[in-house]
Amino acid sequence: MEKHHKPFIGADIQLPEITVKAFLLGAVLSVILSAANAYLGLFAGMTVSASIPAAVISMAVLRAFKNHNILENNIVQTAASAGESLAAGVIFTFPALVLMGYWTDFNYLETVLIALCGGVLGVLFTVPLRSALIVKQKLQFPEGVATAEVLKTGEKSGTDAVKFLLWGSLAGAVVKLMEAGFKLWSSTFEAATLAGNRVYAYFGMNLSPALIAVGYIVGIRIAALVFIGGAISWWIAIPLYIAYYGAPEGDPGAMGGAIWSSQIRYLGVGAMVVGGLWALINLRSAISMAVKSGIDALKKGGKAANVLRTEMDTPMSWVIIAIGAMIVPVYIIYIREIEQVGITVFMSIIMIIAGFLFSAVAGYMAGLVGSSNNPISGVTIATILTSALILLALLGSGAEKGPAAAILIGAVVCCAAAIAGDNMQDLKAGHILGATPRNQQIMQMVGVVAAAVVLPLVLQLLNTAKGFGVPTEAHPDPLTAPQATLMASVAEGVFSGNLPWDMVYIGAALGAVIILIDRYQEARGSSFRVPVLAVAVGLYLPFELDSAIMVGGIIAWLVSRYQSSRGKNTEEMEGGPGLLFASGLITGEALIGIFLAIPVAITKDDRVLALVENSLPSVIGLIVVLGICYWLYQVGKKELA
Repeated sequence: MEKHHKPFIGADIQLPEITVKAFLLGAVLSVILSAANAYLGLFAGMTVSASIPAAVISMAVLRAFKNHNILENNIVQTAASAGESLAAGVIFTFPALVLMGYWTDFNYLETVLIALCGGVLGVLFTVPLRSALIVKQKLQFPEGVATAEVLKTGEKSGTDAVKFLLWGSLAGAVVKLMEAGFKLWSSTFEAATLAGNRVYAYFGMNLSPALIAVGYIVGIRIAALVFIGGAISWWIAIPLYIAYYGAPEGDPGAMGGAIWSSQIRYLGVGAMVVGGLWALINLRSAISMAVKSGIDALKKGGKAANVLRTEMDTPMSWVIIAIGAMIVPVYIIYIREIEQVGITVFMSIIMIIAGFLFSAVAGYMAGLVGSSNNPISGVTIATILTSALILLALLGSGAEKGPAAAILIGAVVCCAAAIAGDNMQDLKAGHILGATPRNQQIMQMVGVVAAAVVLPLVLQLLNTAKGFGVPTEAHPDPLTAPQATLMASVAEGVFSGNLPWDMVYIGAALGAVIILIDRYQEARGSSFRVPVLAVAVGLYLPFELDSAIMVGGIIAWLVSRYQSSRGKNTEEMEGGPGLLFASGLITGEALIGIFLAIPVAITKDDRVLALVENSLPSVIGLIVVLGICYWLYQVGKKELA
């Protein structure tokens, strides 16, 4: 429940919000955090909210100026987190076009325009949703509440919280440089065994501080569910597959990965489709209310008299015009790619309808579980699968551009939904603080534009240096890009007919069982809920990522137990030193990962900075990462000054 009945800054008080320094800082942080989250998502298949780190950085920077205020800081984090969210929409879909061979490189102009249009549509779709979900339904929006608390704490007493961000960034950067740059140790600690050509066992853990940090941020519940998904794939499904079909030739570790890639990960596809559809069913009343709210606002023209400053949204007449304007560049791109007017018109209509529906879903889910846990990849897969099946019926199985058309629809929808969920968190923070919604909506646009012009360059750099998906001779250690790989497989599989439907159906059945378990937990009043999409994420992630995320979740649990033993409210962890240190680990590792891609892209040599011919045993890296885990635990126990 919302703790605050009156805004921190009253509606009758006028403070500068969109200032030159806030505008510039918000745009710069949007660029930096979007690049960092793009790397994290391509590497780990998950992204995390940047609102609190951006708020802390803003407080540290703006404190250097004579005149600054809490609403300026809120405006900065609003723009910065919009860029981070757009990165999720971009990296979940656009790399699929390269993986499919439809694009050889990322076309800069088309990538910018699609990302920009999707992001702007996400902002526009949330204008009527703000009143419906924040003011009327009063959803919790946990990350929005935590961000507001961090800003209020900084306003009242000052904070040295930025030091935790800096230490975390330095630690993440150094470890990444030693592992990926200097090649001192392998990126994964793993072991696999095969007995009698039928009995298979595997364990692996990625030695990445960023993954540990992701687990810490999402907490033990989500981390455990992701791990359970991985255990189902790697400890149950793959051994059963080998026991039934026998083991293929090759190294046991590579063998498990090959089976997972070609078969088992499609369990995740089925579970995610069911999860996305279930989210729509659950939210039918909220979607209906959002549509009605938007229509009512349109009838009023957004010009109601005596509207409080803290309730002033962008006029709905402007919103409708802007939505119409966004359709034009999307249509032009679609017609250039597909070259069929009728199909292009259909794609544009599907894109707008699905974009609004899933923006409503994302906004509502952000209110329940936060934007970091939002089921964006689930609803995107549902969109792409549905679009591909409809296009298959219209174009036939021989349509070369059918899979790409489905991905292009999903790209806009994914960007819109990602932005919508994050923006609702920011608007919730603004609602608590007493910000002007219209100003936040303007800065959300600024964050989208700043990120959209940079993300294609980041994608191209990483593609050239590291590659995506399956290892090749040129890119032996690519970024896994798990969501984009799945999107490509689903879109191509529908048209080629070689999608492993048996696995998809089993995954769908598994998703239904998980939903029943979750409903049972809800009925008995248990606090441990089982959202199907968290398990589905674990099903399609490599186990080495699942296990590292689980370690971070365990650290968060240990910290919460320590806080509880001292009579502290564990909700304070949401904006505490541990979260800031973890955010720094992610940012530092991601930025070094992008930096390392530059010499690799220039020289075409993945070992250009290597200091040793043969890497040290991976146990060395494991010891280093365990040291980082201990450091994170100690920082998590601290309190902000």
